[in-house]
Parts: sequence; C-alpha cells; structure tokens
Amino acid sequence: MAQERTGVATAQGNPLTLVGPELKVGDKAPDFKVSKNLLEQASLADYAGKVKLISVVPSLDHTGVCDAQTRRFDEEAAKLGDNVVVLTVSVDLPFAQSRWSSAEGIDNVIILSDYKDRSFGQSYGVLIKEIQLLMRSVFVIDADNTVQYVEYVGEMTEHPNYENAVAAVKALV
Repeated sequence: MAQERTGVATAQGNPLTLVGPELKVGDKAPDFKVSKNLLEQASLADYAGKVKLISVVPSLDHTGVCDAQTRRFDEEAAKLGDNVVVLTVSVDLPFAQSRWSSAEGIDNVIILSDYKDRSFGQSYGVLIKEIQLLMRSVFVIDADNTVQYVEYVGEMTEHPNYENAVAAVKALV
C-alpha cells in the first residue's frame, strides 16, 4: 500500500491527502511511466543526460493557475538551452493536452499525461487521493537523475515559486 501524507496540502483551504513519498533534495529521482499521446509512453530514461524541470499541474484547461504555470515555464524553457528539458505533467487525457497546447501556442514544454495508472503521481508524492488529480508542484532533476529542487505547493490554488525553480535549473547548466 502506498504511503499517504495528510496535513501538507489543501484546495481552497480544504485538506487533501497526498499519495506517495515526499521527495527531498538529494534523493534519486523515481522512474515513472506517463503518456506522450494515446499510444506512446515516456519515462524518466527518455530524458537521460538532461537537466529536467518537471512542472506538475492538476488540470491544464480548468484553472487559470495551471494555465499561467505552464505558460511561464514554456517561456522560460525557450531560454534554458539544449541541455534542459521542461516537462508538464497532469492527468488530463493526452488529446485534451494536445488540443490545449496547440490552442495556447505552447511549444517549448513537453506535456505528458499521468492518466493511465498515476505512476508519476504516486512516485513523486503528488497524487491527490480524494480527487485523483496531481498536486501543484515543481521538481528539478539533474543530468544524473538526482533531485536538486522540490516545491510541493501547499495550497492548490497558489502559484509555485517560478524564480527559485528557474534558478535551480540555471545552477545546473
């Protein structure tokens, strides 16, 4: 049975239960399986040798914060260079993600879906038990797959600290 963490996250002040471990700086980044589209999967190994900024959002086209978070990291990704990959993970279905990113002009971020088995959510401790969405968070993982930055946003409706996440990436390249 997966670890459950309470008292660490809320949605509009209502308590949430997060499933999975709390990752810390220095931890080895857990592997995961997510969907690139309905037929293709991706894992941590697909981004080997690159610095990875992983932006996690509950749902791309249902909240303004998710939209803003993805746009901000898309803008930043354009400036971070070829040794960095920026991933956005949500449980939105891949065709909804594709439709949203095309409509919004998102082209520097790779958008991935954890809809099938919530592998990413459980491995990174961001799966919300009550609603089966992912809690807003940001992870920076170095080229050797060691976690170098973690932010679990405590309140789902708040923004992550964009500046700190980007600074963590820049310190690695």
